[in-house]
Amino acid sequence: MPAQSRAQQRAAGAALSAKRGSSSPDDLKGASRQMFDTMTEAELADLAATDHDDLPERAEDDD
Repeated sequence: MPAQSRAQQRAAGAALSAKRGSSSPDDLKGASRQMFDTMTEAELADLAATDHDDLPERAEDDD
């Protein structure tokens, strides 16, 4: 599952870092904290590995 925006890719990277023990989970906020709590390391790695060259900074709302 590729990331939909650069912001999502960065949040996944931060959550993955905490999941692997490289950074503290206490430092996570917002989306990265939610990702840390609900996603597996493999899911986070998949999102974080998305090539962000063609991604928008933020995903557009479909509302």
